[in-house]
Amino acid sequence: MHAEILVLHFPKDIVDRPIIYRLVKDFDLEFNLLKATISPRREGIIVLELRGHPKNFRQGVKYLKDSGVKVQRVASDVRRNEERCYQCGVCTAVCPTGALYVKRPEMEIVFDPSKCSACELCCPVCPARAMEVEINRNVV
Repeated sequence: MHAEILVLHFPKDIVDRPIIYRLVKDFDLEFNLLKATISPRREGIIVLELRGHPKNFRQGVKYLKDSGVKVQRVASDVRRNEERCYQCGVCTAVCPTGALYVKRPEMEIVFDPSKCSACELCCPVCPARAMEVEINRNVV
């Protein structure tokens, strides 16, 4: 099973097509929608985790590109500024993947980058502004 987080940019002339549906139906891919901004007759952006057999994944990405969708990889570097962080744990409450969690009994905030979806929800809720997310977008 292969999985990647992708940013899909839809030109305004194709936002009304069932492109994501085709990824599931024709290429047997699964997706987890992380963010989406789609409006009729306007450009759209979707951030999703796409997973499936490596061959199907490659064919699905090719289908996206052939359909006019710009496909970019998302790689993230999430850091906690140790000097700012006072281990309150607020970030753990909003982390949808469990990448940020409280290690017990020490009550230490831990980050597991293998679980991070780069959703950035931890950044605005951190009262100390100790959580930092750097997103690098690379065209696939």
